[in-house]
Amino acid sequence: MKAYFLFFTTVLLVSASCKNKGDDKIHSVTIGDVTAEKPKVMDVSMAPPAEKNDDEIYTSVETQPEFVGDSEADADVKVDESEINTRKTQKGDVAQKIIKEGDISFETADVKATRQQIIASLKKLKGYIQSDQETDDGSYGRKEYQLDIKIPAANFDTFLGSVSSTATKIDSKNISIRDVTTEYIDTKTRLDNKLVLEKRYLELLKRASKISEMLEIENKLAGIRADIESNQGQLNYLNKQVAYSSLTIKFYTERPSQVETSVGFGYKIMKALESGLSLLQELFFGILSLWPYLIVIFALYLFIKRWRKRRKLAKAA
Repeated sequence: MKAYFLFFTTVLLVSASCKNKGDDKIHSVTIGDVTAEKPKVMDVSMAPPAEKNDDEIYTSVETQPEFVGDSEADADVKVDESEINTRKTQKGDVAQKIIKEGDISFETADVKATRQQIIASLKKLKGYIQSDQETDDGSYGRKEYQLDIKIPAANFDTFLGSVSSTATKIDSKNISIRDVTTEYIDTKTRLDNKLVLEKRYLELLKRASKISEMLEIENKLAGIRADIESNQGQLNYLNKQVAYSSLTIKFYTERPSQVETSVGFGYKIMKALESGLSLLQELFFGILSLWPYLIVIFALYLFIKRWRKRRKLAKAA
């Protein structure tokens, strides 16, 4: 009886032990499952990136650390190249930028009348004169004008036709066209990026807490602003060149009216006096160029004069 009791007790203990192991195993699996699920919940690196606004090409302000030096600040404002490329692509709809330039040279019957006609046409087409030069060579009977003109690009061909109609003979005509669309887009893109970069550094400047940080940011801002001014100046120049075309006009007459009408008695006397004065000047300068010979001749004259004087005195004695 005692043996049966010990056997039964042993069986119960073994059964209880097995049950506890089974519970522990189940509990362990449950914990293991939870542990396995933990990385999926807490792994931030697998989370999708936050969305950005279309206009932003830099990281958001809220995620920026305090300014601590060149390396972190430069990394802080690093440009997103993919977004810059997108901005460039979006600028593909910029109107074509064309610079038109030209020059024309011709003969005309009356230079004064031609000049007045050109100026009248220029005012009508909203152009202006950059420079005005006049050359009058009466001795060869030629009078010439040169005008450097700026004319709105849309009116260039009309104005050129008006100028050509005043010519009796066109010596030369040259027109050049230059496409600066790519240069314009590149400059505009650099300017936009510099403006965004300037804004970014201004935000960093507001959050800077040390004098050294402020000075370093101001130094970077100075360089950025210099680039902005340079790019803006280039854009302004291109815009002006595109908006207004350039034309250089040379026109002349071989027989000006003022020379033809002045050929009379008084004119002939004036020309004769001018010719005589010119000959007199040539004679004077010709004699002046012989000064070494004149000195020798004068010295011989003095020597001979003294010799004759001494000879006369000797005979008288």
